[in-house]
Amino acid sequence: MRSWTARPLLGLDTETTGIDVDHDRVVTAALVRRDAVGTRFRTWLIDPGVEIPEAASAIHGVSSAHARAHGVPPAAGLEQIAATLVDAVTHGAVLVAFNASYDLAILDAELHRHALPTLPERLGTAVAPVLDPLVLDRMLDPARPGPRRLVDLCAHYGVPTGTLHTADADTIATLDVLGRLVEAFPDLAARTAAEVHAQQVDAVHAWREAYRRRKEAERLAQLTAAPADDARRGVAVTAPNG
Repeated sequence: MRSWTARPLLGLDTETTGIDVDHDRVVTAALVRRDAVGTRFRTWLIDPGVEIPEAASAIHGVSSAHARAHGVPPAAGLEQIAATLVDAVTHGAVLVAFNASYDLAILDAELHRHALPTLPERLGTAVAPVLDPLVLDRMLDPARPGPRRLVDLCAHYGVPTGTLHTADADTIATLDVLGRLVEAFPDLAARTAAEVHAQQVDAVHAWREAYRRRKEAERLAQLTAAPADDARRGVAVTAPNG
């Protein structure tokens, strides 16, 4: 069984107008291929066709004026991104993204918005295998306290960072964090990419179910506490007769 670490890795990152995958737009994107030959990357600057909020520009550094002046039309850029990604995955590359569900969701929403085939439509199935260092870190080291942003994981695993929040820098940092995860948890390399992908899916489902149960327990606790609080204040907790 060949370890997935011997396969080409394709890092993906997007910078956007916001965090709403259904309504926000892709502004920049990067695809970084890392294999036996080395590391090569391709980046896109897209004119999203809408104003880029100042809060988003403050993060990734792209203003509405700059995107209008230098960006490619959305449909053209998105088609190139999707075609490049699908070609790499079809030919054996393992997709790597930090908080991958966000990047894949907003990319598919953008493709659909511009009447282009989504990634699953192009592949004939869900995008896989995908390795997400955010999920892997939480899965492999669940007891570690503190936030798990990309910058936090870079600091924890000793990955040098340049200017994060540019798509290419974030993608390279994500690939480097994945490499450090393999060093810290060697068993990760002994599994196939499909096995790691499936374990991530199971872990995310378990976290979501635990979150749902915790919120339900909190809601029930609030409901049961309310009558006792009312009784202490002398408030009627039963319906009056008549």
